[in-house]
Amino acid sequence: MLYLLLPFFVAAVVTLLVIHSARSHAHLSADADLSGPQKFHATPVPRIGGVGMFVGLACCVGVVAFARHPTWTLGALLLVCGLPAFLAGLVEDLTKKVSPGKRLLATAASAALGIWLVGATITKTDIPGLDWFVSTAIGAWMATVFTVAGVANSVNIIDGFNGLSSMCVSLMLLVFAYVAYQVGDTPLALWALAGVGATLGFFVWNYPGGLIFLGDGGAYFLGFYLAEIGILLIARNPEVSPLFPLMVCIYPVFETVFSIYRRKVVRAVPHDQPDGIHLHSLIYRRLMRWAIGARDARALTRRNSLTAPYLWMLCVTSLVPALMFWDSTALIAACMLLFGTTYVALYRRIVRFKTPKWLVVTR
Repeated sequence: MLYLLLPFFVAAVVTLLVIHSARSHAHLSADADLSGPQKFHATPVPRIGGVGMFVGLACCVGVVAFARHPTWTLGALLLVCGLPAFLAGLVEDLTKKVSPGKRLLATAASAALGIWLVGATITKTDIPGLDWFVSTAIGAWMATVFTVAGVANSVNIIDGFNGLSSMCVSLMLLVFAYVAYQVGDTPLALWALAGVGATLGFFVWNYPGGLIFLGDGGAYFLGFYLAEIGILLIARNPEVSPLFPLMVCIYPVFETVFSIYRRKVVRAVPHDQPDGIHLHSLIYRRLMRWAIGARDARALTRRNSLTAPYLWMLCVTSLVPALMFWDSTALIAACMLLFGTTYVALYRRIVRFKTPKWLVVTR
């Protein structure tokens, strides 16, 4: 329980200190832009929630190392590898001057460190053609870097509402921890639980009141940490299907891929241009009808907090089959296809104003 509770307590305390000291650093840390297509808060809010999570994990590493538990090295190396992604995002949170490309490059550097320091490399996919590609060293490195950067970016993309990305990542890490425990990989299970604890330490202040946001530092670091745990799970345990981590992360990953398709093919706009028609944005605008027209802070916060549970349920629909079929590539592939079909069907109904009535929240 130390791995779960210590990061939770430290992250919660540090995050609370950040919130209470916001007046002194708000000119740097607060998200004061309330006009963007993905801005759903009513007042400026600190967006450096990643600090508490990183400190929580660092303290856990320190305590475990002091106790001379051999698993401390894995946790320490994961933090060292995640530093480029975390720092690039944090600098963006404070300066608003780090482009998405540079943040992705920093995350790619973190992935490269993961390959070098902890052996987090994709060498098998169970996908014809792609397996041949990753069977070579260069192919494996390229696939790994692309995957880690993609997952980190996808977590950042779904980070639009109070509690959305942090709860989804917590659930995903819990699934990784369970399967790691099932296959006897105790160190990986423990550090997955440590990630859950640190994330929930942030979550208690982010949901439902939105007192602090993850920011790019928190989102990119969380995405990196999630991807590394997933890759290490299949790299160290061949009995786990190579598609299992993708099934666990399919909600944010599919959201990202679908958004790129929607922007580049359907709307013919740059794929990195922010917009307000992600699935979570549509749910906010078209399902939370009880708050339509209300712009006061209390109404916006309540409307915001009621959006995330819809996406938590969507996330769980991928986690349940992942837990059931973690050792079967064929069944996981079928479940991924079913998830994608369901996602697109739901998106089409909502965007065309044909939302099922049972989904709509009214007064």
